[in-house]
Amino acid sequence: MKILKTDCKYGVDDLVINEAINVMADGGVVLYPTDTVYGLGANIFDEKAVRRVFELKRRSLDKPLSVLVRNLQDIHFVAELGDREREIMDKYLPGPFTFILNKKFLVSDVVTGGLDQVGVRIPDNDIARGLAKIFPIITTSANLSGCDVRQSVGDILGQLDGEVDLVIDVGVFNDCSPSTIVDLTSDELIYVER
Repeated sequence: MKILKTDCKYGVDDLVINEAINVMADGGVVLYPTDTVYGLGANIFDEKAVRRVFELKRRSLDKPLSVLVRNLQDIHFVAELGDREREIMDKYLPGPFTFILNKKFLVSDVVTGGLDQVGVRIPDNDIARGLAKIFPIITTSANLSGCDVRQSVGDILGQLDGEVDLVIDVGVFNDCSPSTIVDLTSDELIYVER
């Protein structure tokens, strides 16, 4: 495991981003910052890497993971996006929201727990969005399923037994609030618990 320390205040370090992308392109799992908590990332098109995220979190395969994309234009790779959905998402993204959309066939059932929908995030964090500049990545909180989300890389690695391939450490998160989940697959907006 390699730990790369960086600071978002001074801009994104392209060397850090590129190294993390290379790790994920080779099937690795990366611990990285989002706008809410530290997350676990992997290439969504690498089923073995996605399964590894489930194993690291000790998460049931029938519980879906969300997908992180760089911008609204990249959503078309993973989900159906009509005018209504685009208008709503344009108001709130990038930001601390996960929008549930109807998935495209390219997204494996392993990612979505067999559902026809997928959660999509565009965090307000340059590092997180930079990691998705080549391919969409998994985004899920870096904690064991059912356990509290930890604020520091050291605490997270302790909880996960240090089983990630690369860490992007930006320091301690003071607020570990999860993203707000909004289901856009029906006519009414449905807010799911945080």
